[in-house]
Amino acid sequence: MDVKIRPETPDDHREIEELVKAAFTSGDRNDPDEHHLVNKLRKTDAFIPELSLVAEMDGSILGHIMLSKIAIEEEGRTTGSLALAPVSVAPAWQHKGIGGKLIRASLEKAQGLGYQSVVVLGHDKYYPKFGFKPASGWGIRAPFDVPDEAFMAIELVDDALDDVRGTVQYSEPFS
Repeated sequence: MDVKIRPETPDDHREIEELVKAAFTSGDRNDPDEHHLVNKLRKTDAFIPELSLVAEMDGSILGHIMLSKIAIEEEGRTTGSLALAPVSVAPAWQHKGIGGKLIRASLEKAQGLGYQSVVVLGHDKYYPKFGFKPASGWGIRAPFDVPDEAFMAIELVDDALDDVRGTVQYSEPFS
């Protein structure tokens, strides 16, 4: 399977919207508004075009991932980080490694761009495969009530989160 990972282009937006919509309304997922998050994020300062990636094969987009800017805040101290959300794979292509390729590529690209950490709210059996650990281990909290094991972070630079504590502040589209 020859899947190419590349940054999205404006010409991809409609196909990405349909893909995200399908991915988040199939199987046990039921979030028919997730595609709106992608569109809203693109219109904010949190959007990083180089970190909105697609998985493409034979001219068709099979998956999409977006990392966007967030802040971790406590007692007047703010540390920049990234949120991994969403990651989407077309229903017919799920469980074939495409999501993993997108995650690895996005983390590598983020590190290359100088970002130091990424936070994700997700499946506690899936994201640890990529190095994510409970964010609480660093004293990082979600701004809403979630199971500790589902709110995770990864350091892209060794010890990047050692002195970071606080609550994640997502950009407005997440509210």
